[in-house]
Amino acid sequence: MQQGMESKKKIEVEELKNVNEFGDGVSWYRGAMLGKGSFGYVYLANLKNPNSKNRYLPSVMAVKSAEVSVSGSIQKEREVLSNIKGCPYVIRCFGDETTSGNNGVMAYNLLLEYGSGGTLAERINNRGLAEFEVRLYTRSMLRGLNHIHAIGYVHCDMKPENVLLVPSSSKGSVEFRAKIGDLGLAKRENQSKKRRLEPYWRGTPMYLSPEAVADNVQESPADIWALGCIVLEMLTGKPPWNRKDAEDVLRKIGEGHELPEIPGDLSKEAKDFLKGCFVRKPTYRWTAEMLLIHPFVEGLSDDDGVEEREEVEDINEVDSMQLVTETDDEVSYSQEDWSCISEEESVGYWSEDDTEITEDEIASSFAEERMSIRSSSIDSGFNSMIDTSSQVASRNPSNNSSKCPLKFTIPAGVLALGSWLDNQDFDHHCLKAPCF
Repeated sequence: MQQGMESKKKIEVEELKNVNEFGDGVSWYRGAMLGKGSFGYVYLANLKNPNSKNRYLPSVMAVKSAEVSVSGSIQKEREVLSNIKGCPYVIRCFGDETTSGNNGVMAYNLLLEYGSGGTLAERINNRGLAEFEVRLYTRSMLRGLNHIHAIGYVHCDMKPENVLLVPSSSKGSVEFRAKIGDLGLAKRENQSKKRRLEPYWRGTPMYLSPEAVADNVQESPADIWALGCIVLEMLTGKPPWNRKDAEDVLRKIGEGHELPEIPGDLSKEAKDFLKGCFVRKPTYRWTAEMLLIHPFVEGLSDDDGVEEREEVEDINEVDSMQLVTETDDEVSYSQEDWSCISEEESVGYWSEDDTEITEDEIASSFAEERMSIRSSSIDSGFNSMIDTSSQVASRNPSNNSSKCPLKFTIPAGVLALGSWLDNQDFDHHCLKAPCF
């Protein structure tokens, strides 16, 4: 009993040490450690001001951290996530940040969507899941893989530990939906022959495909084989191979002609789906796109809770126009980044002192120009061009609205036209429009 308490205390001290070692971010502080691996550590991250009406990050995130000098894997994952973003079945990335701990250690941090439901491995927990739940999770993973493969990447490490469960936003039949995570080992598909034949493979032995073990080839079909292993494990609660020794598993996959055992008591659709995944020759293995129309996943209602994607800004792309100060009644934007438009595109920048210029004055100014033009014998096509280009939409500020700089964009050609017309002696029979 005492030994167990000492062990727990040691873990808590280690977690506290790691938190202090890496420090907090500009807008978030580091929470409890969620896990660790060869890449570094994963922590909970909370916003310092979660009640902000204009926050560009979720209030709770997961942050992967490692010392800058050994953060290559996390930085690679950042690159991949930036290239494949836009899929609701892949864990979202909110940017990266470098922090400094109390002892001066510089850490690289990757801000990610938090899967509060844990991993799929924890959900399975050595027991099989209901087939309907398996089908929903499988469809989500297929959609994620289909997107990843379409962009030109291979995940290379699909396994239950790398599938995260995010709370469902709908009141459907499942509490969580599955999202693919941990793309630190992902690679571009169809790399050069020299690259493909490197004497190593990426990933976990239990979920490797025959071609990955025998020929060190990992393309999109390898992800489909791994998906089949995950589906089998969800249905049975057991790993795809009944071997614990990694070398024994690799020998069985690469040299043997066996396939993972598919229990006879599974549904016909489940067995047929797994057979499409467990084809030893990758050329004949089903693709993610093909499997998405398989009866095992087709026809399911979209009640896995995938919401309309709410755009969250990348922390690294937020500019000064998005940094706002708030009061109870109004929001005023920082003016430090307001700039004039270049003369080539348009002219006219009005400051706060010029707000007395009203719509009537603007309309009057352009009315005089139109009258001057119409008094000349200008062809109808040229008149139409001038009338269209000289319309400026503006709106008087209401008495209740807060004052702010006004900026109007007026095509340079319209203003230049007035001075040009003043200096012209029109020929009623030969008038050509100037080139601006």
